[in-house]
Order: sequence, then structure tokens, then C-alpha cells
Amino acid sequence: MSSFILGVDLDGVCGDHATAFRNVVAAERGIDPSELPPQQSWNFTEWGLDRAQFEDLHRRAVLDHRMFRSMPMIPGCAETLWRLSDAGISIRIITHRLYTNWGHSIAISDTVAWLDGNAIPYRDLCFMGDKADVAADAYVDDAPHNVAALQAIGAEVLVFDQPYNLEVEAPRATTWTEVEQWVLDRATAAGHVIQNPMPLAEDAITRLHPGPRI
Repeated sequence: MSSFILGVDLDGVCGDHATAFRNVVAAERGIDPSELPPQQSWNFTEWGLDRAQFEDLHRRAVLDHRMFRSMPMIPGCAETLWRLSDAGISIRIITHRLYTNWGHSIAISDTVAWLDGNAIPYRDLCFMGDKADVAADAYVDDAPHNVAALQAIGAEVLVFDQPYNLEVEAPRATTWTEVEQWVLDRATAAGHVIQNPMPLAEDAITRLHPGPRI
């Protein structure tokens, strides 16, 4: 039997997009980030942004502030993905980051640098707007429209809890610990044998950053 494939979104699931974008908007406005309320809507309307303003600021966030390279990681992400990878789960990163015209090279290179810098394991990296076009056995996503599209094709999808997706009716997780258990349950139910973790001395998150050989 082939590996169980987990499709994992980045922004709002692995990376703290709201905090990263808040810092950019605050810098552009010359204010402290604390003056901006927490994100509640998908398009940040609580910050007084219309669609054109959002797209302009997001373009600057990606190209000028290099947000995709410096975004904070959501706690537990890397460690959990390493444990899932050790258990035989194939990690497929699926993200829609190529919507900034003439900025694809920066978006792609900064995404890869961020994944490597945070020691996040993955077998495949897909830049796709329509997540339903990328085959996986189960998905973790935060965007309501992505969840709806995946549900429409009968896919197993877990909602990573965010303020803007509270109305979505689907299994949800508020932490990566909950993600891990849901994925293992789905893989087991699909008939996959969960492998025992490899007996490694170092912490999982340091595997991509080994020290000097002695």
C-alpha cells in the first residue's frame, strides 16, 4: 500500500500569517502592531482595508518586507509533522502564494527558505489555488472556501481553527496535537500501518540543521 498523503496548508496553519501581516500593516502605517485588532475576517476588513488596499499591502508584504521568509511558525507545527512523517505519513505542502504578479520567484524562494529554516519536513511542495486539484488522502486547511471545495469532492478535511472559519461545519483542531491525532486516526481507518518512531538522539526539529561532524 502506498503512503498516506496529508495535504497541509501553510498560511494560518503552519505559519502565523495574521501576526506577520499585522506587523507589515503597522509598519506601513507607522503605528504599533497592538493598535490593530486581532484578525476576525478573511480579508482583514476590521483594519479598514478594502480589496484594493488589501492586495496592495499584501504585495508589499511579500516583495518588500519578505513576509514569507520571516513569518512566525504556529507552535507545534514542525515537531508534529516530523512525528507524522516518522509514522509513515507523506507530507504534501499545498499553498496558494502565487497571486502576486511578477513576484513568483520571491514567493517561491522565501517559502522554501522558511520551510527549511523552521525544519518542516515535506515530500512535495505544490503552489495551487484550487486545493481540490491536488490529490491527497486528507487535508488540513483554514480557508473556508478551500474547506468547502474539498468537502464538495468528498475529501477528508480538518479545519485549523481561526476566527474567520468558525461557521465552517467540519472536524476542527485548535492545536497541532489535535491535528496529529486526527491524521493518525484517518490513516489507521484507511488501513495504513502506523510506523514506530525512529530512535534518534536529537530533537526532531534539529534534523535539518545538524552540527559539525566529529
